[in-house]
Amino acid sequence: MINIAILGFGTVGSGVAEVLTTNGALIDQRVNQPVSLKYILDLRDFPDSPYAQHFIKDFSIIENDPEVDIVVETIGGATVALDYTTRALKAGKSVVTSNKELVATHGYDLLQLAREHGANYLFEASVGGGIPILRPLTSCLAANQLTQITGILNGTTNYILTRMIRAGLTFEQALKEAQDNGYAERDPSADVDGHDACRKICILAALAFGQHVYPEQVPTQGIRQITLADVAYADSCGCKIKLLGRAIRQEDGKICAFVAPHLLYGENPLAGVEDVFNAIAVNGNAIGDVMFYGQGAGKLPTASAVVADVIDLAKDLKHSRRNQWGPGSPDLVVSSDILSSRWYVRVNTTLSRARELFGDLQPLARGGAPAGEIAFLTGPMTEPQVREKLSGLSVGSLLRVLD
Repeated sequence: MINIAILGFGTVGSGVAEVLTTNGALIDQRVNQPVSLKYILDLRDFPDSPYAQHFIKDFSIIENDPEVDIVVETIGGATVALDYTTRALKAGKSVVTSNKELVATHGYDLLQLAREHGANYLFEASVGGGIPILRPLTSCLAANQLTQITGILNGTTNYILTRMIRAGLTFEQALKEAQDNGYAERDPSADVDGHDACRKICILAALAFGQHVYPEQVPTQGIRQITLADVAYADSCGCKIKLLGRAIRQEDGKICAFVAPHLLYGENPLAGVEDVFNAIAVNGNAIGDVMFYGQGAGKLPTASAVVADVIDLAKDLKHSRRNQWGPGSPDLVVSSDILSSRWYVRVNTTLSRARELFGDLQPLARGGAPAGEIAFLTGPMTEPQVREKLSGLSVGSLLRVLD
């Protein structure tokens, strides 16, 4: 028998318990032995829960129980979760998590710790919720030199932008709707300021390129500054605005990683990804372009990915999985300033002045634009080059165009 302990009984933790119970017979069949939920750790009381007999409040019970084989960490954050994960791995127990902050910040150290103690640390659910992406990177695409990852990695921001585009809601209105529908937290900072997408692109980059990328190394810009004017100008040239996490391997092995809103042309598959859905495009030198698409969050989709990791481990607890990467370094990540692309500019000036500064450009138009406001697409150039040309002007918006 394989015994499971769940840490945290929030949205994901309760979903894991539900999937383990609802699909218990199927899971037992696939593992070829019983998989049993033994403990649920939470400081709160759940007297009416169907799992009431499993609840405990002292982690040391799990830590010191030799019958517990797999610990599922769904607490979140990088404080208590780090302590419990470290102690579980040192006790030789494999850990499965959906905690992207913990993996992005401490993944290398925890993977090393797992290997030292004959355990495994798996985290498929930390990126893309129920979308299978991490295991394909290390198995299905293992024959490739991966060169680039571009993803819509946060369902909340994608929902907000979709509602701005399709319903004409302002950012504030779309955010409130997302909160009312349970897609955004009361404090939406992690989503709308890009931190969630940043953590996920760090994990993807580490697995794809083999070295740990830390969140503080990744320049991150959210969507608070996007207006309906930007949406209208983008639509006029056949584009949509999406928040993208990007990681690009350079020829010298360095990594260019960043998070920022982009304009995407309608024919780009990522442009059609709407509402709370996520999509991740991967480029490899043998496979070319592939895309992974699905629900990036939610109770059962995320729990599905967690339990898939549990099943993988339960089939052979001692087999070492291939989700390792090397240590990071201060100079591993290079600035996106080196990337040349077209740019969307909304600025208060005249079109003749803009042409003097940028030469050949593509003017954009929208209904109801105030006097003095213009928008246009530049030719290919780096961000420092475009900012230098705009120096001294009142710039409303500056967004990279994904070519």
